Amino acid sequence: MSRAERDGQGSPGDAGPVRRRGRRWRRALRIAAVVVLVLVGGLVVLEGPRVAGDAAERSGLDAFYAQPDGAADGAPGTLVKSAALEGTPPGARAWRVMYRSTDLNGAPVVVTGVVVTPRGPAPSGGRTVLAWGHPTTGTAASCAPSRGFDPFLGIEGMRLMLDRGYTVVATDYAGMGTEGPDSYLVGATAAHTVLDAVRAAQHVDGAQAGSRVVLWGHSQGGQAVLLAAETQPQYAPQLDVVAVAAAAPAADLTALVRSHLDDISGVTIGSYAFPAFADAYGPTVPGARLDGVLTPEAVAALPEMNRLCLLSHLGELHRIGRPLVGHFFAVDPTTTEPWASLLTQNSAGSRAIAAPVFLAQGADDELVLPADTDAFAQSARRQGDDVHLEVVPHATHATIAYLAQPALARWLDQHGV
Repeated sequence: MSRAERDGQGSPGDAGPVRRRGRRWRRALRIAAVVVLVLVGGLVVLEGPRVAGDAAERSGLDAFYAQPDGAADGAPGTLVKSAALEGTPPGARAWRVMYRSTDLNGAPVVVTGVVVTPRGPAPSGGRTVLAWGHPTTGTAASCAPSRGFDPFLGIEGMRLMLDRGYTVVATDYAGMGTEGPDSYLVGATAAHTVLDAVRAAQHVDGAQAGSRVVLWGHSQGGQAVLLAAETQPQYAPQLDVVAVAAAAPAADLTALVRSHLDDISGVTIGSYAFPAFADAYGPTVPGARLDGVLTPEAVAALPEMNRLCLLSHLGELHRIGRPLVGHFFAVDPTTTEPWASLLTQNSAGSRAIAAPVFLAQGADDELVLPADTDAFAQSARRQGDDVHLEVVPHATHATIAYLAQPALARWLDQHGV
């Protein structure tokens, strides 16, 4: 036998390296399998109690969202009730809350949400509170994020914020979770519910919520937190908003609606927004009626579309909405009164924001267009706002709030928040 054959390198010995490579691959696969098992085991250890707790809480869910007599009687930001949650993120405590707020006219409303805080001692003065504004989930009560099997699932960046030591509060907005007025994109109502969620968290024993506030929202929630920042000095002056962050915010409603007049996104957004506007403004604004902006076919489809949640029933929403594309709007609401004025009135940017502002925009977002967010940023800078715009390559409307988190963390560090 030649040396090459003995060493496994000759023609007959070519199987030697193959066998060795095969052994290396098998060894690597065994190591990978062990790593996967360890990771899965770790997830089971960390998430198992949370899932079990989530399941245990389902039986009493409807009772929590039922408002007791006199629920709306009290100051904005005070608690109606709270309930400690069993299924919580690792290293955290959490509660469902029902609290008081006000609508755009100052009338009392009752709102629900969740509060999450890290375990351990809080800094002197309490923890900074991160107020989260969620993106569109629907308008029916059942679409409220806090009603979900995992009420924390939709809080984008929650782990980042808890690890920074923040208490996190996430409103459902008025009209979701519990009985109340439809408030989809009704800016003043949304802003109030975000700010009053912070004040409600301050009343939760154990939440350790202080007065320093970071506002963070995505899409619909971006509009809510930007308007909350504009409104806070007058509405909740005892709060100290130290930073505002919004991912693909629905900041300019005129631009948003104009971009989607004749596509399925326009039908879906319109099916949620215009009934809310008609409910909010119809009693006081002449002409703010659905039959003045939508076709009869669109008006007839609204009850079915409004009972569906965006994430869990998207296919059904599109099935109903596609035949209405091009036949949804009776007039162009961006140029027809009173709708043109109402869209402007419920857009962000009419008042300066004292705190620094972080805007994240996905380069591949086809819903909130990059050009619209850039235009909003430039307009805000012209009126003196300190605005940082982070455009994330390849990010879409669905992914931008997650993909922007490393940049958001750096920005928060730079501002000492």
